[in-house]
Amino acid sequence: MEISLIRHGKSLLTENDKITCLEFNKWVEKYDYNGVFEESAYPTATLEKVATANIVITSDLKRAVESARLLKPITKIISDPLFRETELPSNSSQLFNVKLKPSIWAIVLRILWFSGYSYQCESLNKAKFRANKASQQLIDYANEYKSVVLVGHGFFNMLIAKELQKKGWKGIRKRDAKHWDCMTFSLLN
Repeated sequence: MEISLIRHGKSLLTENDKITCLEFNKWVEKYDYNGVFEESAYPTATLEKVATANIVITSDLKRAVESARLLKPITKIISDPLFRETELPSNSSQLFNVKLKPSIWAIVLRILWFSGYSYQCESLNKAKFRANKASQQLIDYANEYKSVVLVGHGFFNMLIAKELQKKGWKGIRKRDAKHWDCMTFSLLN
């Protein structure tokens, strides 16, 4: 049995102007709404895992669904909000009135999130609980279909990978999560 976790492609949203933290919330909405760039080539290992998968799962966010369709155009895809990316906290005040690029806001807010700040979003503990549930769902699919691919998101895929490893699944969990990268886990009987 095999479970492969693939990170979605690069977003079509290319806006990179400096913005406030409050404006970053709107930027995230646009990021979620936009699709992904179609590449001229995809990583060979990723294409091999998608080609041999008996089932393809995605989060319900557009970038994950579109990525799966680009990797395997003629296949049934099951989309489920269980596999959505972990959210970033927001800030309802002008505490962060400074302007930064969206990529820097994402880093700052992710650090705050890992430190326990989860205003108006799922906490790290709740995300870990959801990752445990998601890993079990993928294991259930693997029991039925033998070879499963999840096209998901960087941070949440890493949380799922940790849960799979806790449950005895073997694989290499990469530290970086580049677009289109694939991590594969197997359970030897």
